[in-house]
Amino acid sequence: MYNRIYTNKSDEELQALAKTHADGAEEALAERYVREVRMCARPYFLIGGDSEDLLQEGMIGLLSAIREYDVDKGASFKTYAQTCIHNRIKSAVRSAQRMKNAPLNDGVPLDDVLSDESQALGTHYYQRSPEEQVLARETEKEFISTYSRCLSKLEAEILQLYLDGLSYGEIAAIAGRDVKAVDNAVQRIRRKLAKAVLRR
Repeated sequence: MYNRIYTNKSDEELQALAKTHADGAEEALAERYVREVRMCARPYFLIGGDSEDLLQEGMIGLLSAIREYDVDKGASFKTYAQTCIHNRIKSAVRSAQRMKNAPLNDGVPLDDVLSDESQALGTHYYQRSPEEQVLARETEKEFISTYSRCLSKLEAEILQLYLDGLSYGEIAAIAGRDVKAVDNAVQRIRRKLAKAVLRR
């Protein structure tokens, strides 16, 4: 309902409304970024994290972005939100690794282009240079190139769609398979990638 009301609003306009507690503005903006959260969390999940835990951490990062974004800092809301989501998920993975406590122990970041220094508060906190954006894309391409060798053609296709943040239903429609087949393929991919990572 609220999404229809706010359809023509930009992210920045919607965020400003959310800060005034306008009915449904925060929910509508969060819904726009659900796929982004999935895209950020899925690489970690494939290498051994728990998808629900990671999605929850990503959503916390997104809500933090909605509540703390400052348009005067010069970056777009999307850039800030992506950074908050990534940082929250990576922080959860690192914390779990330090504690050596499942389910996030084996999370492996694919997009680790933000240095610890860039996470300090200030203007550069959420700015990502064009060079960093290219590196992020290349990192994912390298990952897919490296690990897709151990996957079947169908599994490689499903992996790409999965990392693009598509739902099982969307993947099933594109791949011409049913949802159960997609779920089975994702589980096979997880097992194969886990073995491949251990061999590296």
